[in-house]
Amino acid sequence: MKTVLIGWPIRHSISPAMHNAAFQELGIHGKYSLLPVEHPEDLGKTLSALKADPDWIGANVTVPYKEKVIDHLDRLEGAAAELKAVNTIVRRGEQLIGHNTDMPGFLADLKRNGMNPAGKPALVIGSGGAARAVVLGLVGSGCTVSLVAVIREQAAALAAELGRGRVEVLGWDDPRLAAIANGAALIVNTSPVGMWPKTDVSPWPEEIPLPGSIPVYDLVYNPLETRFLREARSRGAKTASGLGMLVEQGALAFELWTGARVPRAVMMKAARTALEGSEAA
Repeated sequence: MKTVLIGWPIRHSISPAMHNAAFQELGIHGKYSLLPVEHPEDLGKTLSALKADPDWIGANVTVPYKEKVIDHLDRLEGAAAELKAVNTIVRRGEQLIGHNTDMPGFLADLKRNGMNPAGKPALVIGSGGAARAVVLGLVGSGCTVSLVAVIREQAAALAAELGRGRVEVLGWDDPRLAAIANGAALIVNTSPVGMWPKTDVSPWPEEIPLPGSIPVYDLVYNPLETRFLREARSRGAKTASGLGMLVEQGALAFELWTGARVPRAVMMKAARTALEGSEAA
């Protein structure tokens, strides 16, 4: 069995470490490798070449191709159909089926961390691709979402497309923001602010008090504790990084490819080891 990660750039991805650990743990003769595709026009022929290999069973897809890859697939299933974004391709004979495991991966990791905002207000930072999966998952769980974004037009489009009337778009200058944050059951950062190597910044403005009792989830996982999470934890908040979501979405993809139940603990250990190695490099 062969699986790959398609995207650009991807040389620092820790996905091979956790997927190959799962193959080894389950005794499956398989390999997960990186397949960098620099130019969008090469995406179609890349997938055609993969289909020509009878051992290839599927792929993960990351930026900048989660939307672009759809034109090369036979159909979308599950969350991918509503999100219009694919992070997992499953081969079924000659058909390529697009899935999205980001949204269920996020919800599963919330549950694992004891963060359950279902039916309650949530505040989400950012309006990019990651925000789409998070917002759809929260709205589907009955949450009302306050979406705070620098790019207001992108956030408004997201709210109109996926919000089901339950998403309000705010700017950082909104005078209600502090009160909304204090009334939330969960705060989620979906932006890349605070990601390595720019670890000294936070997506949360210093002039707005950060609530101390509201759980905070940061999709950034490198570093494992961002400045945002560190400041929230110092105020007494329960916090979680995005590493659990990365592992969970990967495990769900692995299960779609192989039909085998994946040991999350094994994948998490491999991901942490790979991440620590990349930080030391």
